[in-house]
Amino acid sequence: FLDRNVVNAFVRAGLLYESCEKFKDREYHNAVFVGKDENGVPRHAHKRSLNSLGKTFRINVEGSDPRCSFHYTGTSNRLYVFEAPIDLMSYCTLHRSVKSNAVALCCLYDGPLDTYLRENPHLRRIDLCLDADGPGRTAAERMKAKYTQKGYSVTVHTPARGKDWNEYLQYRQKSRDNE
Repeated sequence: FLDRNVVNAFVRAGLLYESCEKFKDREYHNAVFVGKDENGVPRHAHKRSLNSLGKTFRINVEGSDPRCSFHYTGTSNRLYVFEAPIDLMSYCTLHRSVKSNAVALCCLYDGPLDTYLRENPHLRRIDLCLDADGPGRTAAERMKAKYTQKGYSVTVHTPARGKDWNEYLQYRQKSRDNE
């Protein structure tokens, strides 16, 4: 349910591509989310299966630097933080734009957030958009306390329905289709 314009913006920025790999005589297609360092050099890759049936496959590629996770440098004075790249893109689809600064942690490790803030010292506002499950809420409260203490204005946003922003996007799209 991702908006084509949102997907294309990430592809054009060199932050998203599709891989095709063979394993046990089967072909698998994955979305690869690229994280670049401050010089634009790819340092991190996160794979997610494009399979919509069954269990999805997600992994950070071996040798990746988790501090340089998937992110987008926008024009706003805010930084939106997500657990997963697909949630970041879902949020952009829900809001019909890719203009804000955003980073996907690719887990609940805040190293990518620290890296992004160090590289963008003008940012003073953080919007934590982590999952609405137990681990996501716990991490959001921990990060809110940590970054508030560092002088940032921090708010926590959770989707109105579902565990994460992609589930909420799916719910919204299916509700519209049923109208």
